[in-house]
Amino acid sequence: MKVAFILYDQVTLLDFAGLYDPITRLKTMGFCPDLEYVVSSRTKQVRSSEGLVLIPNETCTDFKSYDYVLIPGGDGVKDLMKSPEYLGWISSAGPDTTIAALCGGVLLLGAAGLLRDKKATTHPAMQEVLKHFAREVLADRIVHDGRIITAGGVTAAVDLGLYITEQIAGCEVRKSIQKQMDYPYYPDMG
Repeated sequence: MKVAFILYDQVTLLDFAGLYDPITRLKTMGFCPDLEYVVSSRTKQVRSSEGLVLIPNETCTDFKSYDYVLIPGGDGVKDLMKSPEYLGWISSAGPDTTIAALCGGVLLLGAAGLLRDKKATTHPAMQEVLKHFAREVLADRIVHDGRIITAGGVTAAVDLGLYITEQIAGCEVRKSIQKQMDYPYYPDMG
């Protein structure tokens, strides 16, 4: 199992950390010892919108061999949505790769053309913009349509991270990770 977390300048720190923490616990808590994960960016370091400097594990990889590519939101998406090179990079995943994004990161998927025939969600303040890219915009916290998973605003990152742990390792593992994180807010996804 290979997972790539994407970073860029002006990423929202909680969007990234909310995804990163529960998913990496799959390995650190011993549920998926073979899990491989990288933090990838187009640059050698990025600065979050809060001012924290983050250093990715690698730069400029393609994502054909990854099972999951995860894209947090942040103010940096505004410029990246206009970059064909960047949109091509995040779209380089293979046809069997699940791509997940939340908040403004969902707009990157839309600008890359990955949501044309999909249901999707994003931060409530961005849902009108998302309507230009997605077949249908839902107000749900998490929307899973085919190989695309989208989630709402900033704190939805934790929910999305837990949702992906369940996709990878099952409900009981997700519950164990959730309990260890002391996070009682995960929505019942039915």
